[in-house]
Amino acid sequence: MTTRRTVLLLGAASVLAACGNDKALATMMPLPAPSSSPPPDPSSAPLPAPSSSRPAVTRLRSVADWTSVFQQSWDYQLRNGLPLSRSTDSWDHYGLSYSVDSCVAMFRATGEGRYLDRALQFTENVAAAATPSASLPQSRFHDKYLGWASSKTGQNGDEVPLYESYFWRYGTGLLVAMRDAGLTGDRYRRLLDFAEVQVFEKWYSRGPQDTVYRGMTHLSAHWALIALNLAQVTTDATRKARYLAVAGDFDQRMRRQLRRNPVEPTAYFWDDTWGRAKRPGQDVSHGNGVMAYVTEARARGNAWTDADMTALSSLLTRVIWPGNATYSAYVDGTGSGKGWFSDGFVKLGRYDPATQLRLDSHRVVNSQFAANMALNARILRNGGA
Repeated sequence: MTTRRTVLLLGAASVLAACGNDKALATMMPLPAPSSSPPPDPSSAPLPAPSSSRPAVTRLRSVADWTSVFQQSWDYQLRNGLPLSRSTDSWDHYGLSYSVDSCVAMFRATGEGRYLDRALQFTENVAAAATPSASLPQSRFHDKYLGWASSKTGQNGDEVPLYESYFWRYGTGLLVAMRDAGLTGDRYRRLLDFAEVQVFEKWYSRGPQDTVYRGMTHLSAHWALIALNLAQVTTDATRKARYLAVAGDFDQRMRRQLRRNPVEPTAYFWDDTWGRAKRPGQDVSHGNGVMAYVTEARARGNAWTDADMTALSSLLTRVIWPGNATYSAYVDGTGSGKGWFSDGFVKLGRYDPATQLRLDSHRVVNSQFAANMALNARILRNGGA
């Protein structure tokens, strides 16, 4: 029997509707073929390298191939994303974040301004929807900052740091892409000021231990990515030092959190609760948030190494996705997952052609996945630049 490959073309609303609070699978369309005891600390014994040859980059699907897949949902993304971007409920921005990431990735992959324009439109709309905290009746804060209340998921009109960080990790990624492209005019400067004051400064001033330095790896990773991005673009030395401190704290804590995987000696394992190392460890769904940070941090600094990317790629291809349509729910290889890698694990492909080649055949594909595959292909074809 021939296995059919499929692509999922969906926007933020259907993402959230089909898989609860985080992710989803939607209508499928044909895709053209192309133990409780902690394992040993990897710092005491280096992980062995996986024994696999690196395929030629020319064997990989091209930027144009993945651009074509992405374009299948281009019109739908706009219809679905515009109302979400204008919403005053931050839960809607949570889902919209995937569209912003996909458009920024497509801009970085192709250089085409229409992708950047859409990401900027969505992000500016979100900023424009913010209202004074003091005017939000059910907010805990009522302070000088602007923000968004949420009532759609049982938050009763309060301001929610998770929802805001989930969106602005990619809203600030947009700023980095604009800066890298030399697009630092008035719109860029206004958005940078908003992100620095009404997002990062706001939540940090409200108590960083409760809002920024979170108790779980993926929650902390969202703020680490915001901090990493803002450190690239800020013009204020004091702010930059704080951003680097937040990102650096995450790097150190995450490094201590990593262990040798109990079922694959070449792969990493970690628990999602800081200071704990129990199986089954981090769930794959939320582990995407950790990967979104680590893969970008590897490109923007020296806290993460090629060896780390190799161990994480081994985790993806040997433990989480050992073959065909078998997906694990946890990073120890247990449970039954859905193969949703679009928000983080897919980004490992840009560091290793063999991982990218595996991902070229993945069956669970949405627009965010396609966009990041296009960016991976561009980076690999440019020699890793």
